[in-house]
Amino acid sequence: MANPWAGEVVVVLDGKRHIAKLTLGALAELESALETGSLFQLVERFEGGRFSTRDVLALLVAGLRGGGWQGTAADLRTVEIHGGAIEAARVAAELLARAFALPGEG
Repeated sequence: MANPWAGEVVVVLDGKRHIAKLTLGALAELESALETGSLFQLVERFEGGRFSTRDVLALLVAGLRGGGWQGTAADLRTVEIHGGAIEAARVAAELLARAFALPGEG
């Protein structure tokens, strides 16, 4: 079970459950992986529904690595994410929200 107070989100890859969270190190890795803009601009893209699949992939990789996963973006491209692209985007958005808000905050 994921701990929302720790910013954790569950993501299922190839049928295996993983905990993802955006630690400070994962956020730094994410920021360096972004091709354009800052984390603040990434948040704005998600809030406005203007995010890209590249944004989703970068968030998932950073979150999974923050949770202890040893994979890379190339590895993530080859696995099946339970729930498909819609679930991947939902998990990415939830990771971002949990990194900057307490559980229960709107």
